[in-house]
Amino acid sequence: MSDKIASAGLREMLGDAVLGAVSDAIVYADREGLICFWNPGAERLFGFAAAEAVGRSVDLIIPEPQRARHWAGFRKVMDTGESRYGQGDILAVPGLRKDGTRISLEFTIVPIHAQGGRMEGMIAIMRDVTRRFEETRALKRENAALRERPDTAPARQSV
Repeated sequence: MSDKIASAGLREMLGDAVLGAVSDAIVYADREGLICFWNPGAERLFGFAAAEAVGRSVDLIIPEPQRARHWAGFRKVMDTGESRYGQGDILAVPGLRKDGTRISLEFTIVPIHAQGGRMEGMIAIMRDVTRRFEETRALKRENAALRERPDTAPARQSV
């Protein structure tokens, strides 16, 4: 019994440390898509204080052009309890900061089920990868430009 108590105490301590971290944004939205938890990492990443975000729709951080697709997928997951992304897959999507700037995000999701199995909501663990995304895009453009230049294009063999 004492192992279970120690384990529960350790889990709580670890959970508090992870949820309070500022490195990654951790956001929990209920089955209606309302933000119920917003950690310090989310404050840093998106620019909204928890008091500004909690109780509001996740539309707060989703750019308008992506909202319809987001909601179609979100509702399907809430209705079926299944997601093709719930197995630790890393997703890449644009996000929206308080100041209106768009950022590139990578994230994983954790579905939250009630005891009866019904979907209660979703946790998203997000990281800003804007710099890496922009650097990769710039390298691709440079490579494409180099391939187009006659003096740097690979020599073609005539047959």
